[in-house]
Amino acid sequence: MNKDALGDFISEIVNQLPHASGEVRRLFHGRGRWWPGLEQLTADWIDNQLVVAIFKEQDDSFLHRLKQALNELAGSVSWGKASGKAIIIQYRYQSSSQTEVITGDVEWAPIVTENGLKYQMSLGKNQNSGLFLDMRLGRDWVQKQSHHCRVLNLFSYTCGFSVAAIEGGASVVVNVDMSKPALSVGRENHRLNGHDLSKVKFLPHDIFKSWGKIRKNGPYDLIIIDPPSFQKGSFALTSDYKKILKRLSELLSRDGTVLACVNSPSLTSQFLIEQMAEYAPDVKFVARLDNPAEFSDIDPEAALKVMVFR
Repeated sequence: MNKDALGDFISEIVNQLPHASGEVRRLFHGRGRWWPGLEQLTADWIDNQLVVAIFKEQDDSFLHRLKQALNELAGSVSWGKASGKAIIIQYRYQSSSQTEVITGDVEWAPIVTENGLKYQMSLGKNQNSGLFLDMRLGRDWVQKQSHHCRVLNLFSYTCGFSVAAIEGGASVVVNVDMSKPALSVGRENHRLNGHDLSKVKFLPHDIFKSWGKIRKNGPYDLIIIDPPSFQKGSFALTSDYKKILKRLSELLSRDGTVLACVNSPSLTSQFLIEQMAEYAPDVKFVARLDNPAEFSDIDPEAALKVMVFR
């Protein structure tokens, strides 16, 4: 990256801070490649804390200039008006995702608000903080579509879609994920929003070992498929997605809807359309949802793909 471009980075953050409105938001998305020289840099606003992420190793001169610029930001009028509390850098190219505090007292387990709903996040421990901010409009869509629906949330992680579905009036949501800790955070997310947990099921389950537990809670009016692009030992998108699509006929209600997602820059939306046509031909493509404007990419097909089928 180019240290001389860091002025643009700080200027964009200053421009976006007034629009954060107290909610969790991405303020700078260099990975969308609209900012030459800053392609490996992002910044998120999380509970009045600026979380800067670097995705590729940089030389010392770039890091020095970045830290200097962030310290200057922390002393600015704009930072004060936004009630900024802390700034941290996450070195995402390191396996341990090392985190460095630049300034302030960090709240490492903040409770944030998105579209009026509360979520528990975690900073500094893992690369993923508990809520994928680029899926904001997807969660909003699920909330609007879930009234009186039975919902299946595959690869549910911390159950963000589930929270949106219950808030939208879903009759039941079944969350499936291999990670018990992630599901525990999901349960807490529902509690934070005052939801009736009798309507929510949590299955710490490998879907490829058995579909019986999942099938017996169906059929489902809405099925959400949001897998990792690659998870060593458990999921490879290009070879395993079809295994899920083949099951839709026994899981989906007659007029049911599928929200299928792909977040790999190497796969286009056509991948999902073709896979669905081949392995679940009765389920037809309807539309691709927009991504949040703050996640704009110079190549939309390299960004998150969120596709509706029915």
